[in-house]
Amino acid sequence: MSPQSLLDATRVRFPELEGKSVELHPIEKGGSDRWFYRLKVGELRTLIVMHYSPERAENRLYVPVARFLKLIGVRVPRVLAEDAFERLIWLEDLGDRDLWMHRNDPWPELGASYVEALRQAFLLHTRGHRELEEAELKLNAPFDEALYLWEQHYFFEHCIDGYFRAAPSDWEDLRDGVWLRAIRERLASLPRVLVHRDFQSQNLIVRDEKVYLIDFQGMRLGLPQYDLASLLYDPYVGLEPERRDWLLLNYLEWWRAEGLPDDGFEEVFRLCALQRLMQALGAYGFLGLAKGRVQFLRHIPRARALLREVAGRIDGSERLCELLDKLPEEPM
Repeated sequence: MSPQSLLDATRVRFPELEGKSVELHPIEKGGSDRWFYRLKVGELRTLIVMHYSPERAENRLYVPVARFLKLIGVRVPRVLAEDAFERLIWLEDLGDRDLWMHRNDPWPELGASYVEALRQAFLLHTRGHRELEEAELKLNAPFDEALYLWEQHYFFEHCIDGYFRAAPSDWEDLRDGVWLRAIRERLASLPRVLVHRDFQSQNLIVRDEKVYLIDFQGMRLGLPQYDLASLLYDPYVGLEPERRDWLLLNYLEWWRAEGLPDDGFEEVFRLCALQRLMQALGAYGFLGLAKGRVQFLRHIPRARALLREVAGRIDGSERLCELLDKLPEEPM
């Protein structure tokens, strides 16, 4: 859609803008098939407009998911208007300071923002699934064994094979073996709650010491530890292990205070971290090579190091650790 068409559609949706100066500024963010613009009205007012592709069905879930999250008390941008035919959504402008942009703040301030983010996740994890039935909200397919399998294969296809060009004899037995199958079977067998699905620093806006979730259209039923791992093992930031452990302990204290079972919680957290980092490495390879967005390739070294760290704490991971240790620093 052309900039002029976006401006025309905005004036139709907001008749009060008639006769006012409206400027359109693209926002470069993320790797999705959605395009964001900041609309500046005069000197004081701004709003965000999102234009999304029809290729991914989850894009059409953005508005109903946003309204559901607001209903249960999770902070998200307010939806101002929608044009489903043109695939446009107008949103409250919360600014552009995401958690990633605060990564170099002093720890007292940064840590407080992380705790706020985890509180929003905890609210989603503990209240969301209870409200689902009454809300009649359509969701993406849940995390199940098939989705965990897809994440694992995504990693091998686009990172190990596609990026590092490792010989199939070095990894096919691992990809198809019993160890990874046991992990996905274990995770798929556990009780599920609502999860964000991509709960990382660039999907969390910080404004006035509060944290707001964005990019939540992929929300689905899954494990709370998956969201925690997405944030605490976020390759975009690279939290120090002691800070990661402290943040996880905060979340666990809230979990236990609710009387929720915590047997094996940290073990499942590590398994989810393994899955999430494999998914992230696959995404970086796919976006960087197949989509030509080479900026994502620079995150591979840190994500690989985090995956090696996590794998080293999981029983039976020797083959994966051996593979990761054998990979070159740069692709062949």
